[in-house]
Parts: sequence; structure tokens; C-alpha cells
Amino acid sequence: MKNFEIAKILYNIALYLEMEEEQFKPRAYEKAAHSVEALSEECIEIYQKGGLKALMEIPGVGQSIAEKIEELIKTGKLKYYDQLRKRIPVDIEQLTAIEGVGPKTVKILYKKLKIKNVGDLEKAAKAGKIKKLSGFGEKSEQDILKGIEFFRRSKGRFILGFVLPMVRDIQNRLKQLPEVKQAIVAGSARRMKETIGDADILVVSNKPQKVMDYFVSMPEVIDVIGKGETKSSVKLKIGLNVDVRVVSSNSFGAALQYFTGNIDHNVVLRGIAKDKGWKLNEYGIFKGSKQIAGNTEEDVYEKLGMQWMPPELRENTGELQAAIKDKLPRLIDYDDLKGDLQVQTSWTDGSNSIKEMAEEAKKFGLEYIAITDHTKALAMTGGLDEKKLLQQMKEIEKINRQLSEITILAGAEVNILKDGRLDIDDKTLSQLDFVGASVHSLFNLPKEEQTKRIIKAIENENVDIIFHPTGRVIQQREPYEVDIDRIIQMAKDTETMLEINAYPNRLDLKDEHIKKAVQAGVKFCIDSDAHSKLHFRYLEFGIAQARRGWTEKKDVVNALSLKEFLKFVK
Repeated sequence: MKNFEIAKILYNIALYLEMEEEQFKPRAYEKAAHSVEALSEECIEIYQKGGLKALMEIPGVGQSIAEKIEELIKTGKLKYYDQLRKRIPVDIEQLTAIEGVGPKTVKILYKKLKIKNVGDLEKAAKAGKIKKLSGFGEKSEQDILKGIEFFRRSKGRFILGFVLPMVRDIQNRLKQLPEVKQAIVAGSARRMKETIGDADILVVSNKPQKVMDYFVSMPEVIDVIGKGETKSSVKLKIGLNVDVRVVSSNSFGAALQYFTGNIDHNVVLRGIAKDKGWKLNEYGIFKGSKQIAGNTEEDVYEKLGMQWMPPELRENTGELQAAIKDKLPRLIDYDDLKGDLQVQTSWTDGSNSIKEMAEEAKKFGLEYIAITDHTKALAMTGGLDEKKLLQQMKEIEKINRQLSEITILAGAEVNILKDGRLDIDDKTLSQLDFVGASVHSLFNLPKEEQTKRIIKAIENENVDIIFHPTGRVIQQREPYEVDIDRIIQMAKDTETMLEINAYPNRLDLKDEHIKKAVQAGVKFCIDSDAHSKLHFRYLEFGIAQARRGWTEKKDVVNALSLKEFLKFVK
């Protein structure tokens, strides 16, 4: 059983326990799930090396949860989970994926209307049955129908940050085969799209049959959709379809280009080739029957009169025109970050201590982090009040004296209240090194009211950054209605940063908004939003999102050294 599957079960257990109104257990299972899905090594490998004790070293995993992971690894099943599902036989995962439908709501809907799945929910809402229940009403019913529509639009796609490790693992195993000369992930995964519908892997090999035999017999394959001499398609246990194509060395670059760029990008390229009297396809550029380019991507783009461009840009949003004029941006690189400015700890809803987070950040090559635990208005996380924030500042000072090569900054993720005020007083905020402000409630305010709310927070002189500015959670919650152009302009006018949140199901800001903000001259921070020491690896996806938005290193404040960063903030 793969980490992705184990994490899903742990998340579902948390939802069932919340439905049963357990006090602390849901959060414990949620923390463990966060950690498991972020592991770079499979739980089964960890267990084989060190048994139960090794599993207990995963952040947020105690003995009870470790024993349940052990049972899943050994049997592929979990009695405890089956018992929970038997008590309330509902599709908890899908129902709670509908915005506004939490575990307690699921329980009420099951008890009152016997709703077990999204189909039942839709029928009941359309029949007007939900609005008649106590505590609901017409608006709740309409919101549920909107949520179902959003859920259906998202169905069949996978969040990149959660499945890419698995796809890369397949790529790397193919690379290790003696028959394989090259193997690389292409498609939307190579463009680092927020979500992917499937995955493509290109392989160079003189013995394609052996590659295909290996690929279709991998343990994570649940169904072989098709197997041919040079192309095979499979479905993995998690539901993701993966294709492998074997191509020749002299066509590898053309195939990689063809299977990386989106449709619009490739249509324009083929048009450019046609205008020159050539033909471009996945086998190369041809003048008549003679191949004149195709060995490398660089050859293909150069022959067409343009710079090679990073895969993240290949969406036909101006990159081709810029490449022809030799004016592509020098994108921020994946090793450019020096700090991470949104980090949660066990002081609130994180799995690790301040010191553990700092030591792990150092391993990722960071020079500084800001501890930004939640504040008091977010009571469900045990948010800190003014007194606790000051205590935490003293603790950070103490830990800094014990560390070398990394510095911890005292910060907070403060809540923006309905009227735009913050839930921590200005006197306390002024003593912190770094202050981020976030919307965590009232997502359904009218657009104008939501915009004014955020603008008022931006105007607070203590606020350095707006965290996850549009509030979206991919496949769970649409962004709240806000005038992003006004937010960007106000951020520019006040020299307030906007966050590019790297957590895989946020990636907020969107790439199109990042591009707008870059053009306006706004500065960014790319943050992991780490709730476990395992989450620093998510920074890669924030950097990818920044690159998709045409962001350069000079646009990103936490690409500065600590000294330069503190100077900028002050």
C-alpha cells in the first residue's frame, strides 16, 4: 500500500471521528496523514528497515497510529477503519469534498435523510429536502448544489504535489532498467500544472518490449488499458492513468517538446514550421522527407527561430513571442530560496517543535524561517493570543542561541476579521519580526466587502504579507470573490508582499494572478505553509507556480539573504 492510499485512509478516519464529535483524535489522525503524504520514502520501506519504531519516528505518528499503518502495510486493510464505516455507512471522503459539508453535517444528513453519497445529496437538494432541516435553509441548499457542481468539475484530476513523487518513482525505476537510455516525465506534470489528469513518460530504448513488460507488471498497476510495441497505458491503484512511450534517440527532443507543450502552444509551433515550408510533429522537423531537427528540444526551438523555454511557460500565454525576440524572463530557479516565511509548529496545529522545524529547514539549504503559528481567532488550531505570542518570542530567542547556520524569526499568521481588523493588537504585532495576515472565515462575503476587508488589513503598517490571498483549496473550495486587481495595486502601493503558497492543494496565488502582480511590480514570498518538518519539500511546487507566473528571482523577497531580507521588511 502506497503512502497516498495510507494518507487517504488516515484523513477519512479523522473525518469519521469528527463526525462522532471526538475531541482530540481527529486532529491527531489529520496530522499523521499530512506527514505520510509528504514522505519522500514509502511507509512500507520505512517499516521494512525499522519496524514499528521507525514508523513512530514519522512526525505526528504515535504508537496507536503506527500500529494501524503496520496493519495496512501487512494486510492492505484496517479493521478500525472498517468499523467506523460500518457505524455510519457514508462516502465521507466525497461528501466532505463538497464545500460547506463538514463531518457533522454529513451525520445530520445521514440521520435525517439517509444521504450516503454525492448522488443522494444532489437528489435531496434538488427536491428541496435539505432546506427544511433545522439549521439549514434555502441558501445552504443552493450552496450545496454549487459545491456539487464544483466537485464534478474537479473530478478525475489529481493534485500534482501529492502524486508527482509516485510518477517520478516510476520514471526512476524505468531509468534503472539496463535497456533504457533515457526516461523523463512529460505532459502537464512536466509543465508543473496544479492538477493533472494523467501522466506521460517518454523512454529511449532499443528493446521496447522489455520496457513494456516491466511497466505493465509494476505492483501499483491495477489495470492494463493497452499494451503495444512502443506505447502502453495503465491505471494505477490510486486511479491515475500513466502512459509510457518508447521513442528513438534522434526523435527524443521532438517527442519531449510535443508531449510537454499544451495544445495551443503546439498548434502555434506547427504553424511557424508550416510557414517555413517544414512539417513539425513528435518525430522531428522535416523538410520534405528529411529530418532537420529533433534530437533535442533546444534543436527544435532553435530551428524555429526562438529560445528554448522552460516547460512551465509552455501554455501559449506570450512565451513564444518572447522567445522569438529573445526576451524570455530569467525565471527564479528551484534552488534560489533562502528562507521560508510560513511555518507552523506544535505550539498550534503543527506536528513538530520550533527547533525541529528549524533543523529540518537547514537540511533543505535554508538560512532562515519565520514561525507563523495561528492566532486566537482560529480557536480550532489552539491559536495564540498576545501573551502566548510574547512567550513564543522568548522561546525563539532561546533556541536561536542553540542553533548555527539558520535563524528563526518570530512571526504570526494573524486572522483578518470581518471588518478588516486583525485578531492581535498592534502593540504585540509591532514586536514581531514578520507578520502575515490571512482570511480564515466568512469566505462567502460579497466581492466588494471581501475586497475592502483585505485592503484594510494590507493598510495595517504591521502587516508584511497577505498569506494565500484568494483562499482557495484545490478540489475543495473555490477562491472567495475578491477584486484581485485592487488587491495587487494596494499591495504595490503599500509595499506589502503577496504570498505564493506552495502547499499542493493551495498554490495560491494562481499563475495568472502572479503574472499580473509581477507586471505591477509586487514582491512575493514563496512559502511551504509547513505543518510538519516533512513539508519543506513542498517549496518546489511554490517555485514551480512562481515560474508559471513568469516570476524572476528579483521578484521574490525570500530569495534574499537574511540580512537583505530584514532590511527589506524594515
